[in-house]
Amino acid sequence: MLLLFFIVSLALSGVTLISGSRGLTRAFALAFSALLIAITVHAWFNIGNTELTWFTYDSTAVLLLSVLTLLTLPTVYHGFIYTSDDAVKRFNIYHSGLIALMTFMAGAYLANTMTVLWIFVEATTLAVAVLIYHDRTEVALEATWKYVFICSTGIALAYLGILFLGFIYGRGDAPSLSFSSFSHVISNANPLYLKIAFIFVLVGFSTKMGLFPMHTVTIDAHSVAPPPVSALISTTLMNVGFLAIYRVYTLFSGTPVLSFMNDVLILAGVLSLLIAAGYMLKAKHLKRMLAYSSLENMGLVAIALGTGGYGYYAALLLIVLHSFAKSSLFYQMGQLSRILHTFRLDESGRYMKLYPAGAMVLMTGMICILAIPPSGMFISELMIFRAMVVNGQWLVMALTVILLCYIIYAMSTRIMHVSFSSPRNESELLQPGHVSPVETVSQFILLAFVIMICFWQPPFLTDLISNSIALLPR
Repeated sequence: MLLLFFIVSLALSGVTLISGSRGLTRAFALAFSALLIAITVHAWFNIGNTELTWFTYDSTAVLLLSVLTLLTLPTVYHGFIYTSDDAVKRFNIYHSGLIALMTFMAGAYLANTMTVLWIFVEATTLAVAVLIYHDRTEVALEATWKYVFICSTGIALAYLGILFLGFIYGRGDAPSLSFSSFSHVISNANPLYLKIAFIFVLVGFSTKMGLFPMHTVTIDAHSVAPPPVSALISTTLMNVGFLAIYRVYTLFSGTPVLSFMNDVLILAGVLSLLIAAGYMLKAKHLKRMLAYSSLENMGLVAIALGTGGYGYYAALLLIVLHSFAKSSLFYQMGQLSRILHTFRLDESGRYMKLYPAGAMVLMTGMICILAIPPSGMFISELMIFRAMVVNGQWLVMALTVILLCYIIYAMSTRIMHVSFSSPRNESELLQPGHVSPVETVSQFILLAFVIMICFWQPPFLTDLISNSIALLPR
């Protein structure tokens, strides 16, 4: 089934590229969506099984694959709308790249060896580069080359860490070892080597996760990519980077370097919050503001993982809920740009009057992403603070709370300005565009799920997360 998925998906990406009509391209994109749904259902019925030797349907992989699948149809739908005025060639390139990107992300989630994971992560870099450059502007070209160069460098550093770990034991087959096999290789490892390997992995894959210190590449990519693509970059693609780091963290958690890894993750998380808070306070571009919000949430995930205990569950729950809340906001950015013809804060305003449905998405999304009750993200952040109290990490808790207050202020004032205030540069405004309220339905559904989690967590969700963190120390 998995082999069929990869073959058919890549074939669909290829025929989409050479398609002669928009209708065929749309059909191929919808066919891929159905195929991804099918492989996800197959994964649910085969949790714990391995296919093609290098892919395993473990709980973490199935959880993140399910998030990708739930976002596939709205991403494809909003992509149809965004590219509706493009030439057929550019329309085809966009959807071919989109199919390839989601295929590679699915492969990265399911990979059970570092080599296969590395291959798929690098493949996502090439696929997303095509999508970042979709609008063919100078800024898009600069962001594309920056993304390709920095991501490739980071991924090379990450793989160097794994090779370093394997070769110090004289294991020539280290690149092909599964994560479960690696657990036996490192049982008596020198802690210094493990620390070096973890630093390489964290720095390398932070290019994908959007975490300090390699966060800048994703910020620029968010700002210039089409909104549906930004929705994937800031959610499911960041989840790929998180998963790579999480795999290695889980692998090393039974060794003496656990406290070192926790300290490094907390430091990276706090610095991510600091940078996000600073830049959001002066953000003048709405998509860039959301990009820094993603940096903030990935920083919270790193802090949760480093805190341990309740933080493990909170990290995975936050990853899931952030994906739904942030993607809905980026989908809405595409509609906002069609109404206001800009992403600039000074040129935006009166959105509630011009497009009430879109403004309600912005307001609800703001509440959800800032973890204000009844957002389900409030539960995850509450669990993080609970873990800090249990561990006595009062300084980290104080810094986190202070930085989150700045972030809440920065985002809420900007969203309120866009929704209710008049634009600062009214003399330069264009005639407002028109968007059908039907287009916001997918966003309200995603946000409704985030709110529902505040009151009730489905048993299948809690079981998947609990099984994902079962091997971590308590």
